[in-house]
Amino acid sequence: MRDVLVLGAGPAGSTAAHLLARAGHDVLLLEKAEFPRFHIGESLLPCDLPIFERLGFDPSNTGYLRKAGAEFFDESTGDYTEFCFGDALDGSLDHAYQVERARFDHELAKLAGVAGAELRFGVRAAGVEIGDEGVVVETEGGSERARFLIDATGQDAVLGRKRRSLEPIRGFGVLAAYTQFTDINPDARTELETTGNIKILVRDGGWAWVIPLAGGRLSFGVVTRRRGANASLVDEALADSPLMQRLTLGATRGESRLTRNFAYVNRESHGTRYACVGDAAGFLDPVFSSGVSLAMLGAESVADVLSPALSEGREGEPGLLKDVVAKNHGAYESFGSLIHRFYHTQLVRHFFFHPKPEAQLRAGLISLLAGDSGRADNSFEAPMLSGRQHWRVDTLATAARNSDA
Repeated sequence: MRDVLVLGAGPAGSTAAHLLARAGHDVLLLEKAEFPRFHIGESLLPCDLPIFERLGFDPSNTGYLRKAGAEFFDESTGDYTEFCFGDALDGSLDHAYQVERARFDHELAKLAGVAGAELRFGVRAAGVEIGDEGVVVETEGGSERARFLIDATGQDAVLGRKRRSLEPIRGFGVLAAYTQFTDINPDARTELETTGNIKILVRDGGWAWVIPLAGGRLSFGVVTRRRGANASLVDEALADSPLMQRLTLGATRGESRLTRNFAYVNRESHGTRYACVGDAAGFLDPVFSSGVSLAMLGAESVADVLSPALSEGREGEPGLLKDVVAKNHGAYESFGSLIHRFYHTQLVRHFFFHPKPEAQLRAGLISLLAGDSGRADNSFEAPMLSGRQHWRVDTLATAARNSDA
């Protein structure tokens, strides 16, 4: 009987496994893939830095590109704005990193192993049963038992699909098509790496990302609300973008990939002897790069409450994680409300691209973009969460459901 079984060795699973193992608990981390493996979602937020410090992970010494902020473009109108994390409210951190997820995820998993977790790659959970006395996970190699289960299986969402508790979010992006470029030409590479900023291209019905990566590489993807689109969306976006044509001149392009129906929440993300973290608990939309950050923050919160409960034999309490989930929902609601306004209001046109936005509101927006949510002094976030278009996790974005998505 293990203390904890963690399914999935992405950032959320590795964070939870690391913190629990380092606290002295017997942790088994199972991952269906063999690492390293390709994954999208390379752009991180400043709020990750304290977690990295806790985990003993220093991205500045591992060859990742430092990210100063974000830029927004509308190439059809010429509108442009830049948000530097250094211009956020006092106390917000001033930089983040762009990472290659295959290597980044593998490094976090290996650190969990160093902390004491047992790692097994290439092991798929064929069945999961949660009872009053513990958890049983069936694999090809046999049964594994534990006192508590953490589901960090990403968009596989093992428990959510088993329980049919995943609720799609209407009104956000429905499809992402993406590719990567290597051998970026020297001039473009200098331009991209000077700030390391992610670039967001506003498009009809969606948007596109441009993420510079270390080593003369570039991630490019398109998110759309248009159903029925396919991987050719990448070609359409490249043909429409003078910026991308210039940045990728002479570069080598990789294959195009596709992810569909990625916006959802898990109505039963926690319960007696289990918790879902990261994308297994829900995923919003990648427009503000919140996925990895919300995943790691959520996993950290779960581990910090679960650890003393395990030591005291309280891990089977039904309401053990009630406060943690409420706190995590607050971060999801902040980003969900911002994403909802991105798609369904004139926020980008009237505020992002405003030539002279009110200084404190702008600083508040930048703090939120940095992942520094829930601040009482944020004059941008507070009204957004109290307005009639407040996007709530527990109501599953009712306003967005009624959209034309």
